[in-house]
Amino acid sequence: MSTKSPDGHVRWLDADEERAWRAFRRVLVAVQAGTARDLAAVGLSEPDYEVLSTLSERPGNTSTLGEQADKMGWSRSRLSRHATRMEARGLLRREPDPSDGRGCLLVLTAQGLEALENAAPAHVASVRHHFIDRLDPDDLAALERIAARVERPPAG
Repeated sequence: MSTKSPDGHVRWLDADEERAWRAFRRVLVAVQAGTARDLAAVGLSEPDYEVLSTLSERPGNTSTLGEQADKMGWSRSRLSRHATRMEARGLLRREPDPSDGRGCLLVLTAQGLEALENAAPAHVASVRHHFIDRLDPDDLAALERIAARVERPPAG
């Protein structure tokens, strides 16, 4: 999708598009700020929770650094730096990746699993409070449709 009109000028947002964009940004900021604050109250950051929860879904609570970064939409270097901080807190450990001599595996520790299990009820309550319970089933269905469209690669 081109950001310029046929005559080479930028296709600025019209008033409806601008309002929709700003509304979307306000929702993101409000929900993320609320859930981050609630997770912090139980001792985890949003990135901590994302790493722990996605690792807990993997067989053996283990993932390669690359697979984990891809799943989270992070660069490998960003995840590696964050994993170093989490490892220092005992939430995960790194092991050599037997299939990639340069890579490593991220493994959820018992302490990390316990932290996740302790935080999960508060996180779900937070997601409900800041997002789910404010919407009706039609709103939720519309968001799923919108997300599916936005996640598809643009045509052309």
